[in-house]
Parts: sequence; C-alpha cells; structure tokens
Amino acid sequence: MAELFGKVGGTCKGAGGSMHIFDKETNFQGGWALVSEQLPYAAGAARSILLDRQRDPEAFKGDDRISVVFIGEGGAQNGRMAETLNAAAKENLPLLFIVIDNGRAINTFTGDVAQNQDVFMQGQHYGVPGLKVDGQDLVGCLQAARAVTDHVRNKGPAILQVHTFRFNGHSPADPEHERGRKFEKKWARAEADPLPIFEQYLAENGIATEDEIAAVKKTATAMCKDSVKFATDSPAPHAGLAKELEFPDAPDTDYNTRPAHPEADEINKRTITPEAMATVEAHIASLKAKSDEGAITIGDAVNLAILEEMLRDPTTTCHAEDLQAGSSYDIPKLTQQTFGKMRAADEIIDEGHFIGKALGEGMNGYRPIIELMNANFGIYGIAEISSAGNTYATTGGEFQMPMTIIGAGGTAPAQSLGAEHSQPFHAYIMGIPGLKVCTAASPEAAYGLAKSMIRDNGPGILFLPVKMMKDVKGKLNLGKCDPLNKAKVLHEASAEAVKEGTAVTVLTYLHGVKESQNAIAEIQAEGMDIDLIELRSLKPLDMDTIQKSLERTRGKIAILDESTYSGGVGATISAAISENLFDMLDAPVKRLCMDDAPVPYSLAMEKAVVKRAEDLVRGVADLVNGQY
Repeated sequence: MAELFGKVGGTCKGAGGSMHIFDKETNFQGGWALVSEQLPYAAGAARSILLDRQRDPEAFKGDDRISVVFIGEGGAQNGRMAETLNAAAKENLPLLFIVIDNGRAINTFTGDVAQNQDVFMQGQHYGVPGLKVDGQDLVGCLQAARAVTDHVRNKGPAILQVHTFRFNGHSPADPEHERGRKFEKKWARAEADPLPIFEQYLAENGIATEDEIAAVKKTATAMCKDSVKFATDSPAPHAGLAKELEFPDAPDTDYNTRPAHPEADEINKRTITPEAMATVEAHIASLKAKSDEGAITIGDAVNLAILEEMLRDPTTTCHAEDLQAGSSYDIPKLTQQTFGKMRAADEIIDEGHFIGKALGEGMNGYRPIIELMNANFGIYGIAEISSAGNTYATTGGEFQMPMTIIGAGGTAPAQSLGAEHSQPFHAYIMGIPGLKVCTAASPEAAYGLAKSMIRDNGPGILFLPVKMMKDVKGKLNLGKCDPLNKAKVLHEASAEAVKEGTAVTVLTYLHGVKESQNAIAEIQAEGMDIDLIELRSLKPLDMDTIQKSLERTRGKIAILDESTYSGGVGATISAAISENLFDMLDAPVKRLCMDDAPVPYSLAMEKAVVKRAEDLVRGVADLVNGQY
C-alpha cells in the first residue's frame, strides 16, 4: 500500500508506484507497463531456476521453484506469447502462464480482435498443455491451479486460463467508467462475485459458520486499515533518490578490483568436460598469441573477453543468433561448445525476445551477455532495453540489472549496407535512463570495455564498428578492464599548433576514429593540428577530458559524428558543451554529422549523407579560419 501511495515505506521506496510494484523478499517481479513484455522476462526467470540447479545441484537439491507469469487474454494475442511458448517448450522451462480472461482487450471485446479466445489451447502446437477454469469458482480455481503447478514442477510449462468478470475499467482514464455498466455490474455482484459465492460454499458444506466468516472479514478489514495507516504515515522519498538510483555501479567504478566467483574452478570442473576445457583453453591461448603479435581483430578481442569472463564467473550467460557458428564476427565462438545450451543459448531470430529472456536472468542472479549480429537489430528490443535501464530505479534499487549487449554497427563511409543496417541505434538509446553506452574502435578498447561491462551490475551496450571488425588489428592489455566513463586521447596537437592557435579538438567514435586518423596528415600539411579524442563512453560523457583539450585548443571543437543532425550524438554533446563549457568556446561547436536522411545504398548518394576524412579536414580549416 505504501508503494501505491508513492512513499518511502513501499517495497520500491515509492520509486515504482502502482505500475511498477516489485518485492525482493517475496520474489515478486511485477509491474511491467507494456502489454506482454513480461513474458520473455518470465522465461528468463524460469531459465535462472534451471541454471541454479545446473550450477550447484547440491545446494538446489529438491528445489521446486517455478516461474509464474500473468497475462490477459487480449495481451496473449501478442507475438511475444508465441515466442515465449516456443522457448518454454524448447527448453522445458518450469513456467506457468496464467491468463486472466475477462472478455476484454482493454475496452474492446476480445472476440472482435482475436480469432482464438481460448488461449489455453495456444500451446498445443508446442506441446504445452492448458486448462480453462471458471474464475468465479474459487474451489475450482484452487484445484486447477494445484494441477497445473504440479505439472510445471515435474514435467514443464503449462497454461491456466481463468475466465472472470471485470468490475471496473482498465484504468482511471478508461472510458469504461463512463459506459453505464450499471445493470451489468448489478448482475455481476449478485451472480458472479467470487467472494459471496465462496462464502456460500463454505457455509453450505459446513466448513465455516457465519460467525467465523464474519470474523475473517473483520480481520481482513483491519489489515487493510493498518496498511492504509502505514502508507499514510510513511514519509515521502527524498528528492535526490531518483539520481541516486541512476546506476547500480558508479560511473568511476574500477572493475579490475572485482573478485572472481569463489567457486568458479570447482563449478567449471563439474560442468565443463575435459575435452571442451582443453579446446577452449587452446583457443584462448591462440587469441593471446595473436594479441602478442599485434594481430588480434576486434571480434576476436571481444570473444576472448567473453570466454575469460564466463570462466571466471559461472553466473555469466550468453545469448545470440547463429551462436553455434560464432555469429558474424566470432564474438560468441565456442561459448555453447564449452558451457552448454543453458549458459550459451542459440536464439530465435527476434532480438526483443532474447534480450527479454536475458533481462529475466539478470534480475535473478545472472550476468547475461547478448550478442547482436548487427547492433541496429536491437531496435526490435527497444522496449526490453528501456525496461532494463529503468529496472534498478523503479524497484528502488532492490533488483540490479547486470546485462551486457554487444553488437557491430554504426555507419562507415562506403558501407553500402542501406538504411536499415546503417541506423544510428547508439543515438536512439542514449536517452534511456540507467543505461551505459560505450563504443570501441580498436581491439584493445573492445576487450577492456567488454570485460568491465560484463562485471558491471547495471545494463550497458557496447557498440563496435561494423566495417572495422576484421580489418583493424592490434594488441590487448590482457586481463585489464577499462573504465566505462572515460574518453581516450589518441593524438595531441603539436605545441606549435597550440601556440599558433591552429589546433582544434576533435571528438569522434566508431568509424570516425579511423577517418580522423586518416585526416591527420592532411590537416598537418595545411599548417593545422588536432587533439583527437575517442568517445569510448557516450554515456556517461567524459567532460573532464573534453575540457582539458579545449583549454589546449583555445575553444575550437569539432565532432565527427556517426548519427543524424536531429537527435544525434553530436546534438547531445554540443548541448552539454554549450551548457557546461560555454565560456571556453571560441567558436560554435562544429558538427560533422549525418544528414537527416536514410543512409542510401548507392555510394554516390551515400557520400552526400555520411561524413568522412575530407569533411573533417574542411571542418577543421573552417574553425581555424573563423568560417563558422
């Protein structure tokens, strides 16, 4: 009740409210605002139960936990239902679907929009059994619930559809309140209210007397009054709580100090075959040898980071499409062959679904890693990513969300991948609260950032440059985690250029790093120079490094940006610089960004949309020459 009142005494400290009620003590993980989004989360929760049993069979001997998810019969028409039924059946998850069937999809009669209202039959194609029960009959509901719960505990997923009556509208803003359901409600109170029906059952069968029933009602009423009083008396949360709940781990966390799982060696010995261990150790050794030679690729660097982290922490899991084959850039290579199908899941081709499953695991003691074949496909999972970013805050810090998404994306010159493979997804998700967003344009950065992000207790996304994954090679700082809140100075303008006022600060990331490095020689040939800063963290933004460079370059700054003019990364950074460092600026921030147009396939057209080295040369010259 205190949570409903938005008070600090609530289960989420008042941060969640009526739409986001969670309770760590009872493991209640409710409150998902988007219809049906809870379904893959519940699958992830069910997977965490099986993962627990696999990881520590002795500790979880006799474990009878199941995952229970509630959904309306209208919401069950959503595609997530089919995806989750498939996952539940394929992995034989201890997952119970409870369908609350009130005949309405919000305010629309379900039959008007759904071909099949018997949701309990939807699982037949997947081998998932179902029952339908009269929700007004408490005894019948209890018997059916016991039957399906027993089935889920012993045999796998099941569906229980409960047909009931909705006495009130969907929400306070619901027009259902204005529809004049007076006579319908009068009938329902007399004929379909489960409480009087149950009271009559108790009396007629000699289970309870009228006095005993009255005493129970009195006790229940007193409990409600006590709850209301507690909620009323509970203080409001302090104003700064929202900011405190932004990230589970502070931006300046040193992930090198995070200890390995204390039982990692023992669990690995028990769950990984000697043959698989020998294979993965040989593979890791070969990747380290490539690093020593300066010949490891970005994809291989991330693969090494993932394998190392999965070995040092048995609570890490991996989800990806085409995982057995290593996906597009070998990022999840050998994960399933080493750790098995539960810890390394080959997923259906729907990013939203398996990002959702990972979220469910993250809330229940695991550290999921999601590899996206192309980072832009994360658009399918924007709802799930948003919820991941919000969960720590809306649960009042009760549930952490250690979830890492890694994908190759961005827009390189001469990419020829077309609009849907070239979208600035990194810009789309920067506004999601609670989400750390990083980029890496080298194997060294990809490796160090991936390791830190996996160890972080909150959600993060690491973007890699799609056209540089196999071409750019280098060395790694083996075993080292990099900070998730720092930019990297890759090149400093000469002292002479600084003295002459011909130095410019350049901010960039992903493919812009290579383009900027290619431009340095020409810039210097024209008597200018740059401080080149790689934005390895787009969020949080490293303003300190930017400020120090601006002091050197006397307030001249350009951004070579791999996102659009409107709502892009450059727009966000420009605003931050203008607000925080305005007095240092000698000229307006020069944004060299993509046009507000879909990226075309044709190279001739693309050149007009996507900025590159020659654009940076001209932009630097404009700043130096005062042409704004």
